[in-house]
Amino acid sequence: MHPEPALAPPTVSRTSFTDVPLAAGALRADLVRRLEADGTLTDARLRAALLSVRREVLLPYAYVRESGPGVEPIDWRLLDGAHPDDREEWLDLIHSDASILLQRDGEPLDALPRGPVRGPARGGHMTSMSTCTPASVEALQAVELGPGLGYLELGTGPGVSLALAATVTGRGHAVGVERDAHMAAFARRNLDRLDLGAEIVEGDALEGHAARAPYDRIHSGIGVPHVPAAWVDQLAPGGRMLTTLATRTPSWPGQLLVTRTRAGHVEAELRGRPTGYRPLLGYRWLSAVELRARVAADPGTERATRLAPPPDDAHGFWLAAAYLAPGLVRDFQAGTMTIVAPEDGAWAVLGPDGDTVRVHGPRDVWAELETVHARWERAGRPDTYRVDLADGAATQHVTSGAGPKALHWTLPPLGTLSGQAL
Repeated sequence: MHPEPALAPPTVSRTSFTDVPLAAGALRADLVRRLEADGTLTDARLRAALLSVRREVLLPYAYVRESGPGVEPIDWRLLDGAHPDDREEWLDLIHSDASILLQRDGEPLDALPRGPVRGPARGGHMTSMSTCTPASVEALQAVELGPGLGYLELGTGPGVSLALAATVTGRGHAVGVERDAHMAAFARRNLDRLDLGAEIVEGDALEGHAARAPYDRIHSGIGVPHVPAAWVDQLAPGGRMLTTLATRTPSWPGQLLVTRTRAGHVEAELRGRPTGYRPLLGYRWLSAVELRARVAADPGTERATRLAPPPDDAHGFWLAAAYLAPGLVRDFQAGTMTIVAPEDGAWAVLGPDGDTVRVHGPRDVWAELETVHARWERAGRPDTYRVDLADGAATQHVTSGAGPKALHWTLPPLGTLSGQAL
């Protein structure tokens, strides 16, 4: 039996797709080989799902960013997979390791013109995307999917990871919650064509989906600063839940794995990560872009430093710094390590030899990092932290362990965002 040819969404072109299934199948196989070669993909069931789920049905087009980092307004170009001039680039992109950008500023998705985005429509920011495949694979493996398990996905977007989960868990076991009506309808239509028995519900992901609770596995495709109580309440005994804990800096997130024992006890482990899911709508990341020119013009007063440049993979330290030296963000576009406190007009620029640092502004940003690093060293250089979710209430405490040298902090509340639809 030959796979059903993928039909074009209602975009500008309606070109035949007779050449797509064969090419897409080969590209899926290449994707799986890459994921196995770098050690990301280890689960046999998920491997089979990656080979079978037709990404070209779920991702029929994609935005490509034409302008560089920090350039505003952003120049976009839309690839239409139904158009022969776009097809090769589109197929390569949707089977790459990149995140696939699909929706700007909550726009309707049923009449997007291909090509450069010009005139008044230029600019805007992405409000929905498909997360890069390696990150999705790592997340789905971390929750340990299996046949017959009830699966809830929060902020499902176009439904790629939901389709993979549905393939593993089986028909009728996977449901996704999506806040945006346009994206929910888009994903539902495309998932129905794959006939996997997955369900899309339009609603507030912060509330989960009580109608089908409890769930054996919960996966959040959105970052949150604080774990919603509904998510914990809807996790079944023996269940596993994974989410990104969004900090104010995009480069220092945490990954939170929550488990509920068969006896009902909730345990949560937080680990620093180099990347994470984008935060919920309304959550504002800090950015160094607006201060970049000022930093270049006046790097600050030079002094010696007792802190060698912490390595990028010291994720346990950087995660702690996000909470214990709040309001800082790293400028990864700078030539040397540059840490900025944008709300305070302060920054620190490490010298090229790592022995000196230049500091500027009302905060000595580097001194704060030196203090956090010393505390992290005394605590035993922790990579993971425990989060207390026992009461499912507003206060959620984080600790690296017991004893006077342990690191401690409290997660910020959802606050006014708690009623924000996702």
